[in-house]
Order: sequence, then structure tokens, then C-alpha cells
Amino acid sequence: MKIKLCALLFLLGYTFLVHGQKRIKNKILKIDQKHITLEESTADIDKMDSIWRQELYKSDLYDDIRDIIQNTDEKTLVSYKQLPTETLKTRLEILDHKTPFNIEYNPILENLIKKNLKSRRGLLEKMITLSYYYFPIFEKELDQYDLPLELKYLAVVESGLRAKIKSSMGATGLWQFMYQTGKMQGLVINSYVDERMDPLKSTKAACEYLSSLYKTFEDWDLALAAYNSGPGNVLKALKRARGKKNYWNIRRYLPRETAGYVPAFLAYMYLFEYAKEHKLTPHKPEYLSIETDTVKIKTKVTFKEISKAIQIDYKELQFLNPAYKLNIIPKSRTNRYSLRLPVEKMKNFIEYEQKLYKLASTREDKREKSMYHNYDASKKFTYHVRRGDYLSKIAQKFNVSVSSIKSWNHMRSSKIRVGQALTIYPNTKLVSNSN
Repeated sequence: MKIKLCALLFLLGYTFLVHGQKRIKNKILKIDQKHITLEESTADIDKMDSIWRQELYKSDLYDDIRDIIQNTDEKTLVSYKQLPTETLKTRLEILDHKTPFNIEYNPILENLIKKNLKSRRGLLEKMITLSYYYFPIFEKELDQYDLPLELKYLAVVESGLRAKIKSSMGATGLWQFMYQTGKMQGLVINSYVDERMDPLKSTKAACEYLSSLYKTFEDWDLALAAYNSGPGNVLKALKRARGKKNYWNIRRYLPRETAGYVPAFLAYMYLFEYAKEHKLTPHKPEYLSIETDTVKIKTKVTFKEISKAIQIDYKELQFLNPAYKLNIIPKSRTNRYSLRLPVEKMKNFIEYEQKLYKLASTREDKREKSMYHNYDASKKFTYHVRRGDYLSKIAQKFNVSVSSIKSWNHMRSSKIRVGQALTIYPNTKLVSNSN
């Protein structure tokens, strides 16, 4: 019986992987997850973990989210018999009492919720799977800043919980910061590192930004709208609304995407909070964020070297360390960068740390060096050519190469003349570009 169950589980995962958001046959979905035991074969569990891991690295969620936000104004009510309107109204009222957000029933919100349940169940299950990893990170920081914990759903709307996603306008990461906003919030953005893609640091920045927006508008719905379109657009909408301040009353004066933004936020809040009631079945996460930790890296290393040294999957490194744009942890004189690993791999890191740095050193030794490598200006002096001197004699005298002297003095030939001044760097070996 257990063998059959494992086979069915693998078939479920394989079908999900190949067909993406296609609905899987109902008879397969009826597998009772409670009957999965630790006695199942390790190989079958590894297969399911592998499928879960591959789902983490897909980037289709972002496009689906944008489509949902931009298409919220459906005049015809979406039909979904499993969720009667009265049931939805009751549940929204319960949510409204639990949060500081203005959650009230309206046809737009109903359409969004039912559209997701009817045709995007696969999308929802992927995002709930990702939320097992990201939400504890978000909740901890939101609590530190004394912000509503429900703001974690903002990252769902912004990025589909994709840490490395980048919009056509340049907004990047889980919280979709633009370049200037990210810099303004103190995030490091350079050729190697983009902290807009760092889950922890970007969440801190988002908390600070949301706090400032709430101080401005003193209303969470308006603060969310300002997060999406900028405070200026919300202030313009308020002015055009002539004193009205309820989001639903000023919604028509906001940009098109922002008009669908807050309804999408409320819809996903409902869908995540009532996932069990709608029989949404996300994948089992391989590990939680609390089961990871960070170590400081002493020198420049690549993900390839880390993967080889401590025996960890390359894509897993990318998922856990999304802020490194080139899959390289750079060396810095002012800041030692961190590497995030599963706790179970920390023992491997401690054991093979020196092997890792040796791999990095070997790579650096093989790298083509500049012709001015080891060029020490503090040792420079001027030598005046004497009678009987020739270039190779001078080179031998100072333990340097002829090509070095020619390069230091920008000489095209080896001809020299008595009295000519030559710049010399004693005991400096010039490395040629032709290595």
C-alpha cells in the first residue's frame, strides 16, 4: 500500500511540474496527505523535495499576478458555486474585525477571489508553498516595526514571492523597490550585490517605507495605494475626490494598476487565510527559513566553488542567496558578506571552509593578470643609462625582465642611449597579458 501511495505522490508531483497550472485530475488530488509517514522510502521523499525545489525557481508567478491586478473590473460576476456570496460576506466581515484594513464586500473583490479559485489554483498553491519560507521572515520584521502582520500579503501582490524578479520598469525583489527608492532606504546596489533581492534587508526597508507612508496618510488602504503608485498620485486622487478619503471612493481617480492593487491585496489576504476551507494543497516545504543560518565569507568565492566544496545544490544556493547578482560573493575591505545555508549544511561548511578558500585561491591564480600586477610605485627609482649598458644587462642587474623595463618606460624598441633616464621597479616581475 505504501509503495502505491509513493508512486501516486510522485505522479502528482511530476504532473504538476510538467503541466504547470493545469488542474490535476480530481481522483489524484484526493490522496489523503495524513497517511504519509516517515516510513516512506527516502528516494521517494527526495523526489518530492526535488519537485518542490524546482517550483521555487520558476518565474511565472510575477506575470500572473500582474495580469490579475490589471484585470479587476469585470462587469459580469464570476460564477463559482463552491463559494456562495453570503459565505464570502461573512468571512470578509470576520477578517475585517481582525485587521486594521478596511475589508468590506464589493463585487470587484468577489470577482477577484472567485477568479483565482476557479482558474488559478495552481498559482495559489505555489505561492502558499513559498510563503512557508518567506512569511516568518516578514512577520518578525513587521512585528519589530509594530506594523500589521497582514502586510506580508503585500509581497504576494508585488512579486508573487519571487526574490529575483524585476519588472519592466526596473522595480526589483520581493517588495519591488525602484533603484532610487532602494538607495534611499539604505540598500546596497552595485554590480555584484542588489539588496533589493535580499529577503531580510529588503523587508526591513519595506517596513521603514510603509511606516513613513502610514504617518502621511493615517490610513492603511491609502498607504498601500501610495506604496504602489507613489504618494503624489494618491494625494492627487484625494484632491480630485473633494474631501473623500475612503479608498473605494477615490479608486477611480488612481492609476489603472493601483486601482486593482488594493483589491488584489485584500483578495490574497482572504485566499491565504481561508486556504484550507477551499482545499488548496501546497507542496511540503523542504525547510523553513528558521532552519537556515548565515556565515561570514572571508574572500571572494563563487557559488560553483561553494557547491563543490560543501556539497550543496547550486540552485539551492541561488534561492537562499538571491542578492548576489552574478552568483559570486565579492570581497570587500569594509564589509564581509554573508552566505545563507541550511543549518544541516553548516557542519559541512565548517569542515570544508579551508577547501573552499583554496578553490577560490586556485581560481585567482589561474586568472589572467594585468601587465601591471605587482606594480609597486613606492619602490620606483630612476636609472641613467651609462656607457656600455644595454637593456638586457640593466634588466639582469635589477632582477627584472626586458619587457618590464620597456613597458614601464613606454618603449617600442630595445634601443637606449647614454644618459637616458629609465624608470625601474627593482625585484618586480611584470606579468604579461599573453599568459
